[in-house]
Parts: sequence; structure tokens; C-alpha cells
Amino acid sequence: MHNNFTIYNSLTRRKELFEPLRPPFAGLYVCGPTVYSNAHLGHARPAITFDVLYRYLLHLGYKVRYVRNITDVGHLENDSDEGEDKILKAARAEHLEPMEVVQNYMNTFHRNMDQLNTLKPSIEPRASGHIIEQQEFIRKILKKGYAYESNGSVYFDVKKYSEKYDYGKLSGRVLEELQANTRSLAGQDEKRSPFDFSLWKKATPGHIMKWPSEWSNGFPGWHMECSAMSVKYLGEVFDIHGGGMDLMFPHHECEIAQSTAALGKESVKYWMHNNMITINGQKMARSIGNFITLDQLFSGEHPLLEQPYSPMTIRFFILQAHYRSTVDFSNEALKSAEKGLERLFKGLETLEKTGPSEKSTLDISALEKKCFDAIDDDLNTPVLLSYLFEGVKYINQVNDGKEKLSAADLGSLKKLFKTFVFDILGLKAAPVSVTDEKLTGELMKIIIDLRQDARERKDFATSDKIRNELKEAGIILKDRKDGAEWERG
Repeated sequence: MHNNFTIYNSLTRRKELFEPLRPPFAGLYVCGPTVYSNAHLGHARPAITFDVLYRYLLHLGYKVRYVRNITDVGHLENDSDEGEDKILKAARAEHLEPMEVVQNYMNTFHRNMDQLNTLKPSIEPRASGHIIEQQEFIRKILKKGYAYESNGSVYFDVKKYSEKYDYGKLSGRVLEELQANTRSLAGQDEKRSPFDFSLWKKATPGHIMKWPSEWSNGFPGWHMECSAMSVKYLGEVFDIHGGGMDLMFPHHECEIAQSTAALGKESVKYWMHNNMITINGQKMARSIGNFITLDQLFSGEHPLLEQPYSPMTIRFFILQAHYRSTVDFSNEALKSAEKGLERLFKGLETLEKTGPSEKSTLDISALEKKCFDAIDDDLNTPVLLSYLFEGVKYINQVNDGKEKLSAADLGSLKKLFKTFVFDILGLKAAPVSVTDEKLTGELMKIIIDLRQDARERKDFATSDKIRNELKEAGIILKDRKDGAEWERG
């Protein structure tokens, strides 16, 4: 098995060789969305990042159990255990049942994920479907002495935990700094310390989403769902936990504390975090209100959009940057991604029409090695794309008669592009109607014949006019000895 794959571990802040705990099995847990509104461009970033990781692990021969959770209860308006449940707030605003809100936005999320060509996870558990598991996890933490009950709610005792373990090791937060910077919030007098976090919250009067427990009728804290569900489906110790960088603190930090307190050991071997998509330098987020939904991107119906962009353009746009780098939204960047994607698939079209020579003048094995080295280096998709465009350059040179490829190397190049463009990066060409393609070909034949007739009559003004106007329309003519060829520009 090819196994030179290194990933950047957010916990150790260095690249590490991926060594699954139970080869050839790999457990991957990714924090999915809180489903109270439509998915936006920011949600596409982790979906595509960890889809590429999932695809590459499968390509390497691992049997991967990919778990992506759905948060449908317990995520309050702020991260300090205060405010209204986000699902309940949306339900009141839309005059729907909370689970109706969840289902509506889950349907949209799944449709958007299909449009972006992300593979479905192995398991997609919902927090509301695992209340019993979360309650059992809370009991373990209470039994170990790292939690306490207060007025029907249960809180994690961060100070007690920090006497033995390192709270803040993932995010680099220091407990003393947290204590100094934590502001007092209403309703937090039932906590021993303001930086303690809820494992179980007693429901207030009128709160719809609640379940019975020995502590109160209430609901689990936001952080609890991932600890309970990851262990349930991947075991007490599993390989990779992923999510957006904004989840590093407090969500993932609290997960580490919960799991370590309950189990006496950390559950996650590697932590991976993708960076944010920004707009005018500011994080794109629903809480800020500066987001563009995926449906708006695909339709072009948003004041900030100059045109609609295809799902594959969005996917290519995100892959152009390393997952740990920020990506700033702009129409110019999306248009550039659109052109780059067209150029890549134009190269693939040319490759399919390219014939072999007796021997090669290009080293395809060296190109293949560079592609694998790039993806092995912490999923370096922008460098990988640069090598794929080097391959497109090869294709054009062979097509123009400047270089040659043997039948074996031509087959290797086709396999290389299939492996990386389709199987690993998950890109796909836009479907073209067979009827439309046939009609386009027939019309282009008529135009080329008319231009050739003008050239034979030495009417070069008409010949040049046809070429220039086709170019403006996105059609490039290439004159050959045996006639002209056309391609989309």
C-alpha cells in the first residue's frame, strides 16, 4: 500500500505521517452543519476538503468509515451556554416544528452536497437521535468527578480537569487567560467558574426540544454530541477528527476534555482543521449575515454576484487554495476559477483525441510522481493542480506535433488525469446534450467551410472577420495542413 501521506496535525502543529490505528481501516469524523438555514459558501469548504481526504484514503486502499454529524439540538446562540437554541429560533421565525426545520435544511444541504459531487458519508448521525448515548457519556464524566450538577443542569469542571490534564492544548488557550477574558453572562451564576461548559441544560418553560433525565427535563450541551457519537461509531480511539478552524475553540477543545475525562484517554489521533472563506477580509458566516448561499451562487441571484457559477467552478475555486489557507471571495476569483476549470477539461478533451507515437519525448512517470508528492504533502491541492496543468501543456504540445507520446505513456497520462481529476479531486465535466453537441459540430463545419471558401478566393478580410468573431464568442480556430480545427476557448 502506498503510504507516504502526511497530514498537518492541529494538536501537535506539525506534519505527521498518517498511520491509522487499525490498518487498513481508517476512522474519519467530521463536524457537519447545524441545520437551521441554507448551506452557504463557507459550508462548502469543509465539505470539499474532507471529501478529498476521504477520496484519497479510499484511493490508498483504506477501508474508511466516514462519520459526519448533523447538529439538530443544543447549539445555542452563543458558545457560553446562553441564548436560544438555533433550531428553535428558526422554527419560531418560520412557524414550523423544529424537526420540520431540520428536515427542510437537511434536504437542501444534501442536494447542495450532491451538486458539489461530494461522496456521501458512511454514517450521518443526528444529535437528537443519540440522547441516550450522550446521557451515558455525562454519567461517566460525573462518576470520574469532572462534572457537577447545578439546578438541574450538569456542567464540566474545567478547573478540576486542568489539575490533571491540559485544557487548551488544541487551541493554545491558557486557563488563566480564559479566566481573565471571560465576561460574566446572565444565568451563569449556577456555574462554579464562568469557563465551565454545559453537558446537560435544564429546559426553560416553553422549550420544546427536551428529554427526561435524572437531572431534569432538558437537552445535551452542544459539545457532547460529537464526543458521544464519534466514540459510538468509531471506537474509543479513532484516527482523524476534522472541521472548520472556527470549531477549534471551544467546540473541539471541549470534546477533548469530555472524552479524556470519561475514558481516561484522548479519542483522536489526528486533528485537521480547514481555514475560513472570507469576504472583504471578514469570515463568511451566518451569524454575521455576510454569507452567500450555495443556491444563490449556482443561480447568480445575489447582489454581490455578477453571474451564476457552476458547482464545479465552486469546487475548483476551493481546491485552488490549500485547505489551511484562507480564501477570499470575489467575482474575479470565481471567474478565474471558471476559466481554469474550462482549460483543464479542454485539455482532457484534446487528450481523448490524441494518437500515440512510436516513442515518447516526455517523462510521464516524473509527472505522476510530482502529483502524488503534492497530494501526499498534507493534501496540497493547489500544487497538485499546477502539475495537472503541466500535464495539459504536455497534451497541447503533443497535439501541436512538438512532443510525442508512446501508446503506453499516453495510457499512463489518461490514467493519471482520471485518478487525480475525477477520483481524488472529485471534479466532473458538465453534461452536454448529445443533440446540442451534434448541432454545434454541424454549424461549425458550415462556418469553417465558408471561411475556407473565403480564403481560397483570397478574401482574407472575411476570413479574418469570421476567425475574430468566433474568438469573441469563445471559439478558437486552429489552421492545419488538412483544414481547420475548432475548440471552445
